[in-house]
Amino acid sequence: MASLTVISGVGGKLPAAFLLEIEGYRLLWDLGAGPEPGVRPAVAAIGQVDALCLTHSHVDHAAALDSWADIGSPPVYASEITWQQLGEAGVPAQARRILPLRGQCALGPLNLFTGRSGHSPGSIWFHLPIAGGITYMGDWSRESLLLPFDCPPRARLLITDGSYGDRNQRLAQQIDALALAAQGGAVVTAPLHGRGPEMALQLSARGLPVVMCPQVREEVAQLLALNSLPAAAMLALARLLRVATPDCWRPDTVIVAADAVADSGLAAQLSHQPDFRLIFSSHVSRGTRAFEMLQSGMARWLPWNVHPPLDDQLALIRQTAAQKVIPAFVAPQECQQLMSQSPAMLCWQHRYSLSSGWERVV
Repeated sequence: MASLTVISGVGGKLPAAFLLEIEGYRLLWDLGAGPEPGVRPAVAAIGQVDALCLTHSHVDHAAALDSWADIGSPPVYASEITWQQLGEAGVPAQARRILPLRGQCALGPLNLFTGRSGHSPGSIWFHLPIAGGITYMGDWSRESLLLPFDCPPRARLLITDGSYGDRNQRLAQQIDALALAAQGGAVVTAPLHGRGPEMALQLSARGLPVVMCPQVREEVAQLLALNSLPAAAMLALARLLRVATPDCWRPDTVIVAADAVADSGLAAQLSHQPDFRLIFSSHVSRGTRAFEMLQSGMARWLPWNVHPPLDDQLALIRQTAAQKVIPAFVAPQECQQLMSQSPAMLCWQHRYSLSSGWERVV
């Protein structure tokens, strides 16, 4: 027998933690915290696990690694890039394992397949060829020009990234709107290990004078070191790196700066200087500098897709031939169109019994 328990991640913008139990082997997919302050998964409900796999390094998927000892100090699997981004992260070197960006890996009695999810450098999805196929997408996007997306195999049960609900605007439209808003100078904020390099590339391609904060420059250098991008993108990123970091930041330039909500880094520093206009594009939680600035009209928020819009969500459901879909990281009321148009049944329960024949809700 096998089962899936949603520890956290279904019913709203919640941290990710999905527990699989297969013939006595206990596998945890992601262990996040946030994005709202103080929100953490119920670690006591997880118990001891045999392995933990991380889709990527963002806080809502990996920030509860400080509970690693509480879940039995298991081996932790992630892509090499994700480990670079996580740094110390509370997991000793002897417990760290590398997952391929695209390939397969033996986990106890299981064979785990992985593919690139297009959300951030090093982000991957997971697939297990059991019970008709189970796929967990983590966060994903197929709109990035820099980050490849590998379509997962067929799966009866699909745990997908529903972060945007029924939003259906395309990234290309959003880039044009952001470029227009940034004319004359702006601080365009970006999350660490996220969209910063692509923001710099796309805004520069539209003729704007772009400079990058030190963290985003480092991320560009890491992408170039991978040597896996199309030649045109590699050349464009290399040109961006040749633009020197200024001795003094100027409000009439476009500055791509971390972090996403101006709580740290250059974005935080410039948010307190009245000459600089800030534009946010990420999820904004209460208590952040971004929330404060947006509430008082001191900044703008414009979207930049790093999760799937409705059309891409429906296409993935069709391509995987999923029969049951668990939309993660979104409230049901934000998915009315998805519910009505999905060829598969949407499920919001927190426990599923899995068999070679079918997934039955317990």
